[in-house]
Amino acid sequence: MTVFSTSDQLRETQAFLSKCLLLPFWDSRIPGEILESILAFVRGGEVLRTYDFVDVWDPHSRVGWQVKSTRANTPVTWKRAKLPDAQALIDESSQGPDGLQQLGDAIIAFCNDHARESIYKYELDEIGYSRLVLGNDEVATYFERRLCTKDAPDIFDPADYSWAWSIQRTTSSKEQLPAFHGTSRITGKKCWAWHGLGENQLHFNGESEWWPTAETDHSFKLKIPARAEKLSLEDFLGLIDNLQL
Repeated sequence: MTVFSTSDQLRETQAFLSKCLLLPFWDSRIPGEILESILAFVRGGEVLRTYDFVDVWDPHSRVGWQVKSTRANTPVTWKRAKLPDAQALIDESSQGPDGLQQLGDAIIAFCNDHARESIYKYELDEIGYSRLVLGNDEVATYFERRLCTKDAPDIFDPADYSWAWSIQRTTSSKEQLPAFHGTSRITGKKCWAWHGLGENQLHFNGESEWWPTAETDHSFKLKIPARAEKLSLEDFLGLIDNLQL
């Protein structure tokens, strides 16, 4: 078995997600925890309530999945990247290009190591990516992607990125600390933003490059229902009452 769902499994996933979007208390949003539960049910796996890289795994087929569900305009938080020797690396990054690259390489190594730890811990052959992108055009996109394998455990190549600190900004309410930005050497687009001077959040802006531009064997589109198409709260509570009888 691979990280990719069969066509029947994709249809089952789509049906579950469609029903979730009809619920009255979700405003066109499906939390990642719900997507994890759906994926685990459809694939016969298990949701891991840990901080490991893998969110869902199937021990029988030796595969695991990282799961994300956000709106299209919301940056994906890859992880809180608390680097060993972070302050020394930050200090060195102010000395020139070599220091900047050294800090950037440490961030990429941190990401790769996190995935590699799950491969060894759960004895996985491969890790996939299960992703729901909730768009602003009344359409959501679900897709699956292979991230890495036991034989090729690195997801990212540090040589693909150049790094620089952003300019510090001050708003009317607070001072915004500089972020450490990683830019693709191939496309010239910003791919990473590490907030290492604050809460260590690592945003992966380059994740949007993974989104399918057309339908594939590993993706589907999902219509986001209008408010009038959703179940009313009264009808939903009536369904719950019926289930309790």
